[in-house]
Amino acid sequence: MILLAEEAGQGGHGPALFSAEWFAAQPTDPTFYAFLAFIAFFLILGYFGVHKTIAKTLDDRADAIKSELEEAKRLREEAQEMLASYQRKQREAEAEADAIVAQAKTEAKALKAEARKDMAERLERRTAMAEQRIAQAEAQAAAEVKAAAADLAARAAEEILKTQLKKTDLNKIVDADIKLVGEKLN
Repeated sequence: MILLAEEAGQGGHGPALFSAEWFAAQPTDPTFYAFLAFIAFFLILGYFGVHKTIAKTLDDRADAIKSELEEAKRLREEAQEMLASYQRKQREAEAEADAIVAQAKTEAKALKAEARKDMAERLERRTAMAEQRIAQAEAQAAAEVKAAAADLAARAAEEILKTQLKKTDLNKIVDADIKLVGEKLN
């Protein structure tokens, strides 16, 4: 050190660094002691490997932040997938609801058409039944009129025959009628 001080002292720039003169000049300056303490502090930290511990802690923290960012990214992607899935399900549900509504409308139209068809068939059946009853009533009325006319004609013929025919002619007619009935029955 003295050698450095002698070499530095030859330059003429004041007391050489770490020379006795320099040390003698320094005790009054507090910056010098702060500088020495600062250097000593870092030398002690370096000796005990604190810089490695700090670097490892910072690296661990960086890795933790990186993994948290990756986790957040993964969660975001999952959330986007879930959103897309729910949107797809919503569209499918809306399409299904539209299909159900369309099917219900189609079924309602079919039921309406079937009801109209049933109503028309019932109306036709009732009309046919009414026409049949009318035809039966007409036939019955015609039969009653014919029966009444035949009865009236028979009475009139009876009256005419009673008044104009004799008993012998009457017996001939009855015998002919009995013979005719006998032939029809056999």
